[in-house]
Amino acid sequence: MSTNPSGLSAVPDPVTGPTIAERAAAPRTLPVPTAGGLTWRPWTRADVPALTELMNAVEKADGRDWFISPGEVEELFDAPVFDAAADTLVGLDADGTMLAHGSVERYPTAGVSLLRAAVTGGVHPTRRGEGIGTELLAWGTGRARQALAASGTDPELAGLPGRITAHVCDVDPPERHDLLRAAGYEPMRYYANLLRDLSAPVPAIGLEPPLRLVPWSDALEDATRLARNDAFRDHWGSQPRTPESWRAHRSAFAPQWSFVVIDESVRYEGSEQERPGDTTVPPGTPYVVGLHRGERYEHDWESQGYTAGYTGLLGVRRAYRGRRIAAALLTHAMHVYAADGMQRAELDVDTDNPTGAPALYARLGYTKSDGSTLHTIEL
Repeated sequence: MSTNPSGLSAVPDPVTGPTIAERAAAPRTLPVPTAGGLTWRPWTRADVPALTELMNAVEKADGRDWFISPGEVEELFDAPVFDAAADTLVGLDADGTMLAHGSVERYPTAGVSLLRAAVTGGVHPTRRGEGIGTELLAWGTGRARQALAASGTDPELAGLPGRITAHVCDVDPPERHDLLRAAGYEPMRYYANLLRDLSAPVPAIGLEPPLRLVPWSDALEDATRLARNDAFRDHWGSQPRTPESWRAHRSAFAPQWSFVVIDESVRYEGSEQERPGDTTVPPGTPYVVGLHRGERYEHDWESQGYTAGYTGLLGVRRAYRGRRIAAALLTHAMHVYAADGMQRAELDVDTDNPTGAPALYARLGYTKSDGSTLHTIEL
């Protein structure tokens, strides 16, 4: 696709190969599950308590010690691209008890180089082995194909690659991998969950002026978003966050554990300097070059057997790598976690992270506790 010097899409080149609509091979109608004799319908907000209970039962049966919270389920309804009627399904028995769930998460397409959809679902442990999961996955994959194919109506998106994803945790039943392979998915990426005992000494890593670590603030939200987009531009599968997607999924956000690094020597002309037409960051705003976003999953502490501060995002602008900004942010967060009584610091990392992050975490005392595999269908 042709682009202007700013990196914004200009007039797209004609699509010479198959469009995403053709590659997605979307079904005209979705195969609603019939196995198990359940009745199926979309989710509603009133379902949040029952959905949470069902998801937790599935997670517990899979051997996990962390669980989705009602707040995390509730915020799915507020995602920037979400249509409960089209993107969700729940199966109920004759008594109205929820026994299976499925959903497809879609993502904003502004400025992307890859079209994505994520499939999730689960079956209550008392109803496994009836073929419900196989049919539910077929529905989810079909819905994901439909969503990606619909992007092809935009000529700037029609030639982009597409990807359908599904995660499997290491503790999940091994047959979960077989189920995905049978549906056309292949293991593509591996992630590690890392823990660090905060009773061990944590180094203090400072920054040299003009770099300064400051608290996360509303005034710097979009400046931080743009720093995140630059930091993750060369990460596998990462796509730019829009203002709406950046603020989504914040139920566990812990502002007291979140920080940014600014470069006080830069006279920042605002977001239009980086992306003409984007006016979300006014001129004169401090120039954010690194970020740490902390999250608090207090509902998991009892089942996990420890309290923890979770690093949800850690990133440094590409031009600022090699200046110990990530180490300074992470160790500062670890000190704050410990001061708040947390026993562990926790995070997840792509094992093939291009920045060398796994080596940094190892040097700071993080060790692997478990992990997950991302399976994909590439289109």
